[in-house]
Amino acid sequence: MVLLEACGAATIDVPPPRPIIVHSGARIRPEREELRLVNQWVTEARETIYEDPSFWVVGNTTINETYPWENLRISGDSVHVQIPLGVRGGELVYQIYGFMHLMSQLGRQEEWLPEAPDAAGYDLERAIMARVGDAWILARAAFDVQPFAPLDEIAYAKDAGFLDAFIFTARPDEFAVSRGDWVRANPARMEEYRDWFVDTFNQEPPGIRAN
Repeated sequence: MVLLEACGAATIDVPPPRPIIVHSGARIRPEREELRLVNQWVTEARETIYEDPSFWVVGNTTINETYPWENLRISGDSVHVQIPLGVRGGELVYQIYGFMHLMSQLGRQEEWLPEAPDAAGYDLERAIMARVGDAWILARAAFDVQPFAPLDEIAYAKDAGFLDAFIFTARPDEFAVSRGDWVRANPARMEEYRDWFVDTFNQEPPGIRAN
């Protein structure tokens, strides 16, 4: 659990980041100062997840390459997330996704999402997914966590400015009103995203490709 251990050591600074690269050669080149800010809130989230007794983040392992939102379940003061066995070193990223949703349910959204304190529906989901993308970029670039396709896709989409298109394509049955408004305002963006995704990952994006 590389990211858990690295972020748990408060005295360790973010090491100089290395570019993230996928098989196509596409790269993300994060700045160290940006990653220091991400590392700060990731560390705080990690400590809260493991030390705050007022709630429970339950990680259930799966052999499938699931995305963070799949099979998320909130019940009272607990949130259940599915953590793929293949995401070695990045379990915390899946926990953070569930944690952020639980904090919203428990009235602590402003504390953990100050950039979106009143967001709901799609706006809330987008803010949380942006945090997930940043946390995974931190893990890959600074702490040498190995690639994992579902989180790589989120991180690359966020970095390239395609996070909206990624969410709306991957989850076509959700956020219908927001999706319609976005498509009308960005009529060419979906096709641009699809072309970019194929160029970057050598396959169709989730929501279009066959399972």
